[in-house]
Amino acid sequence: MAGIDLHAAALVAVIAAVTMALRFLPFIIFGGGRPTPRYIIYLARVLPCAIMAMLVVYCLRGADPLGPTHALPELLAGAAVVGLQWWRRNTLLSIAAGTVFYMVLVQLVFV
Repeated sequence: MAGIDLHAAALVAVIAAVTMALRFLPFIIFGGGRPTPRYIIYLARVLPCAIMAMLVVYCLRGADPLGPTHALPELLAGAAVVGLQWWRRNTLLSIAAGTVFYMVLVQLVFV
């Protein structure tokens, strides 16, 4: 029977401690009935849109409009995600369906 891998156990313990600290830190800093600072409220309002914009840029960075597919799979999948999100207001559905649609386009249609 093999012994316990101390390196792996220490790694799991450190990861668990950091994860717990990150989860509890906001409650420790902003707890106690004190009002949330205005800059935190501002960041909570603008960061989701900024992150989504960065993800769109990241996803479309490799699209080549002059290439053989003319970036159609990327644009069609992006339009599908936007349309589904506008219609159903379900982020998980929009992302999953957009990903599947893109993969179908790339693997079957634009070979």
